[in-house]
Amino acid sequence: MIPQKLDEGNDTYGLLHYLYGPGRRDEHTNPHMVAAWDPYIDDPARSPDMTISDLALLLDAPVFAMRGKKPKLHVYHVAVRNDADDRILSDEEWAEIAREMMHASGIAEHGDDEACRWVAVRHADDHIHLVATKAREDGRQPNLRQDIIKMQTAARVFEEKLGLRRLKSGDKTASRWRKAGEVEKAERRGLSEAPRVTLQRTVREAAAAATNDADFFTRLSASGVRVKQRIAPDGNLTGYSVAMPGDRNPEQTPIWFSGARLAPDLSLPRVRERWSTPVPAQRAAPAEMWRIAEDKVREAAGQLGAEGLHQGAGDVAALGDLIVVAAIVSPRLVREQIRHAAEEFERAARAPGDRALEGHARRLYRESAQVLSQSVAAVGRNDAAAALGFLLALVQAVEAARRWHEAQEHRVQAQSSGRAGRLLREAVEVTAGASAARECRPRHKRTATRPGPGQRTVAAPGERSMAGVVQQAVPDHARAILADPAWPTLRRSLIEVEWAGEDPAEVLATVAARRQLSSAESIAEVLTWRLDGWRKQRGLTADASATSPSSTTGGGTGRSAASTKKVAAPAPNRRPPGDEQRKGPRRAR
Repeated sequence: MIPQKLDEGNDTYGLLHYLYGPGRRDEHTNPHMVAAWDPYIDDPARSPDMTISDLALLLDAPVFAMRGKKPKLHVYHVAVRNDADDRILSDEEWAEIAREMMHASGIAEHGDDEACRWVAVRHADDHIHLVATKAREDGRQPNLRQDIIKMQTAARVFEEKLGLRRLKSGDKTASRWRKAGEVEKAERRGLSEAPRVTLQRTVREAAAAATNDADFFTRLSASGVRVKQRIAPDGNLTGYSVAMPGDRNPEQTPIWFSGARLAPDLSLPRVRERWSTPVPAQRAAPAEMWRIAEDKVREAAGQLGAEGLHQGAGDVAALGDLIVVAAIVSPRLVREQIRHAAEEFERAARAPGDRALEGHARRLYRESAQVLSQSVAAVGRNDAAAALGFLLALVQAVEAARRWHEAQEHRVQAQSSGRAGRLLREAVEVTAGASAARECRPRHKRTATRPGPGQRTVAAPGERSMAGVVQQAVPDHARAILADPAWPTLRRSLIEVEWAGEDPAEVLATVAARRQLSSAESIAEVLTWRLDGWRKQRGLTADASATSPSSTTGGGTGRSAASTKKVAAPAPNRRPPGDEQRKGPRRAR
């Protein structure tokens, strides 16, 4: 259960009209009141004697009656949301939660007859909205000091009482969510992401590879973003801001973001921590770069957090920077997976509390990042086989970070490490498949005519049941593969291989032999990843196989988009911002 404070405003009617309305995308269902400051207040959704205007006037009455200066933004707005997997609560349960949250916040403490007026509106199964006016009946303003922290404490009690997902209170390591206006503006401009997201990634990449202030700002400027340094009267550099070219507000001035607004570890003091302990500059030939980095990462993974809590926090921070650098210089066929892994590990790299800026594991991770970043000009060969050992070491390091976070009871960070580890394992298997592609001798391409879109065809001469292919290529794992939920996706990939003119049994046996399969949670999924790398290495793109057949043998029909660009299970879902979870009008409407 997450109580989230949304933007305050001065238009009570506008906010109520929105909460009782259909929503911006017709997402509101059965809007109604579940609780209020007075149990006898009628609900505008259920009583003909009460309108939204009437309810707004009742809420605002103490504000209008105040003597002296009135609060500029007097509308208090909090959304209380359950996890998507929690059971659906009744109106009575939400009413109890609403009363307790208003007590904890200081808006309306139990037994206080002069407290602020408030209502709780529900228009979805998983959350309610608390709306109050910040004026007590006695003319004073409420004490809202640490209101959200106190509401989070109350939420932990209800999670245990109602059997909901148990969360931990915020540890101040999360990045700020992009606001609704930023997302909508990006959509209007045809951008794939909000400027805040692009800037955060750009600054993080520059900080991860930089060795001093000058190098950091040089990398930022070279990336194409606008940079503004904040200089104190004594001439010292105290901060910085960045902006995307063309990103302007209604007054046509650039929209600047300080580092701290992008993420807690991107403020100038936190960025400088990265090079507070210098590491020796190291350059390596392409053949040696990955091996040197691999050896350092394996050694560091065995020592991560061994010297205590503060030491471990510094170690995982350096590991996060290393994954960011790896995403920049990694082979193109797995660059996207590693970039997503870096994004997932971002939260895991920020452990709560203080960090030790010295230590053996942290130094090794920093040295590995320097080896890769300073040798970036030499990795244009896109050598997947050379990078395989390093990626395996990176998986080991992320798994060590996950275990360390679990030992420290950092639940959110441990989950982030787990998601990053899965993406890195996917990159490893794709790389293994690409390496295996070099071992397969290409056969003559088929001359059979491919069917047109929507047409069905019988098997081409020589085409076999893909189940038989699996039994021939990997007999020890055939039974587990054919019973795996990921088998249909693997089968479609094998069909693509056959219609590319290759022997699917030979290719499957080759990619399966690259690395052991016994420890895989899903052997079919792992083999699909490896075949994806094999096809990418051979240049068998989605365009080249867009008309592959709908086979009538071996079960299943046709192919799917999953077997072209990314045949594996998709990356862990990133929950999109809800209509109120991370946004709210600057002026309450």
